Amino acid sequence: MSRSPASAPTLAAASGHSAPAEERRADSYVARNRLWTRLDGALASYDGPVRTPFAVVDLDAFDANAADLVRRAGGKPVRVASKSLRVPALVTRALATDGFAGVLGYTLREALWLHTADVCHDVVVAYPTVDADAIGTLTADAGALAAITLMVDDVAHLDVVDAARRSDGDVRICLDIDAGLRMGAQHVGPKRSPLHDTRDVLSLAREVIARPGFRLVGVMTYEGQVAGVPDSVPGQSARSLAVRGLKKASLSQLATRRAEIADGLAALTTLEFWNGGGSGSVEATSADRAVTEIAAGSGLLVPGLFDHYRSFEPRPAAFFGLPVTRRPSRDLATVHGGGLIASGPVGADRAPLPWAPPGLHLTGMEGAGEVQTPLTGHPASLLAVGDMVWFRHAKSGELFEHVGQVHLLTGDRIVDTVETNRGAGLWG
Repeated sequence: MSRSPASAPTLAAASGHSAPAEERRADSYVARNRLWTRLDGALASYDGPVRTPFAVVDLDAFDANAADLVRRAGGKPVRVASKSLRVPALVTRALATDGFAGVLGYTLREALWLHTADVCHDVVVAYPTVDADAIGTLTADAGALAAITLMVDDVAHLDVVDAARRSDGDVRICLDIDAGLRMGAQHVGPKRSPLHDTRDVLSLAREVIARPGFRLVGVMTYEGQVAGVPDSVPGQSARSLAVRGLKKASLSQLATRRAEIADGLAALTTLEFWNGGGSGSVEATSADRAVTEIAAGSGLLVPGLFDHYRSFEPRPAAFFGLPVTRRPSRDLATVHGGGLIASGPVGADRAPLPWAPPGLHLTGMEGAGEVQTPLTGHPASLLAVGDMVWFRHAKSGELFEHVGQVHLLTGDRIVDTVETNRGAGLWG
């Protein structure tokens, strides 16, 4: 680094944020400058190899976010959505927090790994699997059968399991029920499960119960149109108001459907759990009497897409650093790499956010590039070749698909370096 952390310029005067309450906001210029100093100071004292993107998780923010999720869940356990972390050590850290219990896994292979590695022995696989080899491994292991629950929304999923099974042991099953908002022919929400009407849910439930080698233990209703959509976006007041209206209508409709389905299922079997929610809807989902546990993961790291919710104040915990390698002009600084675009509909909100120092922006013509990313804004003129710029990824967990290691920060020191799923060779 060509600039020591102590010499980092202070940009708070240009921000207009001078009141202590404003300075405490994670998105204030003061807070982002302090973060810049912390991250640069931690990197300067780090004695390991610096490979970029240099991924960092702020454990102070992570732990505070975990405590906040538990508070918002109002006494119902929080199941860790591992897709939004993809770092085994962080999954373990979340599970060690009072109020967290179990993992909502990404793939069956990941679930098997988490069980075998003694990370967790209560893993619900959030998506149906057609991985015959992994199903064979699951059904050949009595311990895994007791620890892992598979997701289904179609009889075809049961057929896949039966074709691949290596024993007649009971496979734990969770029904994925569509939690979208229906308005006439319109459907608002994730296009996941075909199970919407109570009749169809109960029909599949009866099939699971009657079929040898299966045991129905839970259901999931993920209201992504509530949990995963920001509803207080600056400069988009009309759209945000409309989103809040849709969320309110969706929660009302879903509460009625959940109660009806719960009554129908109660006549057939006794469930172990009813999973619902997401980081953006913890309080609202927890208030539903049918729901017994809340799924959350993004709220632990708080990526860019979770900045503008009325339900909670963001506390970003995950960052990646890229070095300045060029100065095309006095008003531009170019960093190496940067094109870590998030999944979902293509748009500016899927691009990484230049975060520290504050005031940097992607350029309109180039955006975030695969091999280089030019940055403009007042701080660009203060950066030298070799300085680090710190970014936030738009979606949680996806950052760690690009790196094999993540560095854990406490205070102003990197206290550990751990493998991501990718670094551990863990598919999913």
